[in-house]
Amino acid sequence: MDKVTCIAFIMYQSSQNQEVKEIAIRLLNGDISMLELKKDPTTQPIITNAEQIVKKLKINRQLLQRFAEEFMMVEA
Repeated sequence: MDKVTCIAFIMYQSSQNQEVKEIAIRLLNGDISMLELKKDPTTQPIITNAEQIVKKLKINRQLLQRFAEEFMMVEA
């Protein structure tokens, strides 16, 4: 999976805040960009933390795939 999908997955899994989960889904679907999130002072720490986690940890690919399948919107 690509970096953005991994970061969205980490954001979604590591937060109890529904707003952060919604932002993660928007990021997954391309409705918001990493650059936009990094510019926003409220989401910048969340994105930075998720990027660090992605670099350090090995992500369970099955859970990542399920996350993408469940929340990615596909247009026909």
